[in-house]
Amino acid sequence: MKKLLSASMMCADLMNVEKAVKELEAANIEYLHIDIMDGCFVPNITLSFDFVNAIKSITDIPLDVHMMVNNPARFIDRMKLDNGDIICVHYEADENVGKTLELIRESGCQAGLAINPTTPLSCLEGFTDSIDMALIMTVTPGFAGQKMFDGAQEKVRAAREMFSKADRYIPIEVDGNMSPENGRKLSAAGADIFVLGTSGLFMKDKDMKTAAEEFRAAL
Repeated sequence: MKKLLSASMMCADLMNVEKAVKELEAANIEYLHIDIMDGCFVPNITLSFDFVNAIKSITDIPLDVHMMVNNPARFIDRMKLDNGDIICVHYEADENVGKTLELIRESGCQAGLAINPTTPLSCLEGFTDSIDMALIMTVTPGFAGQKMFDGAQEKVRAAREMFSKADRYIPIEVDGNMSPENGRKLSAAGADIFVLGTSGLFMKDKDMKTAAEEFRAAL
């Protein structure tokens, strides 16, 4: 599968979002990653459903919505998305995650399932028929600027081996401290989609197009 880049919009200049989106389009970024946090499941509050809908109205880049909220099924219909977009929920945040994945697919979107660094990979095992993407967090979710946890590469490799037994290809997304070097290691382990923030795309010393090109070259 082609390696894809997903730009973490919480790291963009929120005072100049439309300008940032145009730059990401010019950099041929494949997804816009939008983190929604509720201050409960994770100790932070970031972007909103209104932000998701506003971004959707100004670009054709598919959205990759990462819901770090408790009981996410409550909010699926708040977003005006379509079949090119992904809604990803956390295994740890939902008592009935199977039903939530069904609701996401019924809404017309692709369904993603995320797990935290401390969550066993086995928690994804029963959902291979229900998900279109698996997100393996490589940092504890909530804040940018963290270091990738030890064992992330091995976890991604084990996930790729587990998913190889499924009847279809399940992309693996990785999120957290995604520098070009870390991206290279995780790509070799079997990752397909890379969420880029301050370590790989939104950088002070280079424009986003150059950063994206360097990340792709590292992969």
